[in-house]
Amino acid sequence: MTAAPPIKMRNIGPKSAAWLRQVGLRTQEDIAAAGPVDAFMRVKRAGFRPSLNLLYALEGALADCHWQEVPEARRQLLVAEYEAAAALLPAPRGRPAASPVTTTHHEQQDHEASPAFDLFDSPGDDDGERED
Repeated sequence: MTAAPPIKMRNIGPKSAAWLRQVGLRTQEDIAAAGPVDAFMRVKRAGFRPSLNLLYALEGALADCHWQEVPEARRQLLVAEYEAAAALLPAPRGRPAASPVTTTHHEQQDHEASPAFDLFDSPGDDDGERED
């Protein structure tokens, strides 16, 4: 099986094309079938961080116009559809935001006063081998 050729659509650069391929949208027909909002949502759900410009670029690509020429009313409709779809996504799981990092300084111990403890030997074990 050969690799899919890169997506050649107006407004879709190499990075966006790679994102779209990774979510299974390999051709203009795939993107048209999904629609701009679903295609954008697939990219977002995959963990990529596209801006709304990708949403406008997808719409422009399907309408064969530059993404900046997408009418404002259509942009607002696309954003409303995106927000409605995003509201249905589960809340992100993960760790809370990290707290500030602090550095703790410890006093160095005198190595002669406290001998090193060998983590691999059991107490009373001279060479680490078991006696049966």
